[in-house]
Amino acid sequence: MKNDTLSMPQRILIFLSGILLVAVLFVPLWQIELNAPQYPEGLVLKMYPHKIGGNVDVINGLNHYIGMKTLHTEDFIEFTILPYIVGFFALFCFVVLFLKKQKWLTVLFTLFVIFGIIAMIDFWRWEYAYGHDLNPEAPIQVPGMAYQPPLIGYKQLLNFGAYSIPDVGGILFILVGLLLLVALLIPWYKKRKMKRIK
Repeated sequence: MKNDTLSMPQRILIFLSGILLVAVLFVPLWQIELNAPQYPEGLVLKMYPHKIGGNVDVINGLNHYIGMKTLHTEDFIEFTILPYIVGFFALFCFVVLFLKKQKWLTVLFTLFVIFGIIAMIDFWRWEYAYGHDLNPEAPIQVPGMAYQPPLIGYKQLLNFGAYSIPDVGGILFILVGLLLLVALLIPWYKKRKMKRIK
């Protein structure tokens, strides 16, 4: 008969995943850093699960000159629902621990990956809208120029270098995905090891 019960190593990894997701609620998920000669110290935009942080006012002032919309937490429904989604996955981890079944770990991991993909698509869509939907009466206009920051990595935007990278929360999210993947693969690894012994 197939054993569908979670092993102790799997439970430990799932427990750690739940704790890390709780921590995600209190730290920034992502950051976009802007560097230019007139700002040698750099400017940073930080995305928390519930708000936008960092040098928002300064960046909004600069965005006005090139016709980009100003950034305000209340303009994004994501900052209202994201804490609940993160909380849901944290709670789901502990529910899986209680149920102790492999199939629920599979469901958890699958939903987590789907959410990660949807979140990155939504972030790209948000960046595209802000970088392309410009005010035609902006003081500074460069024909054919768009100001979409990179989804991840580096991009030159006029005299600004933009770096888009995961912040602490984003790194924790990636780590949770890896921990859940390892937990999911443990039974497969054990079966493979047993076959080698036989």
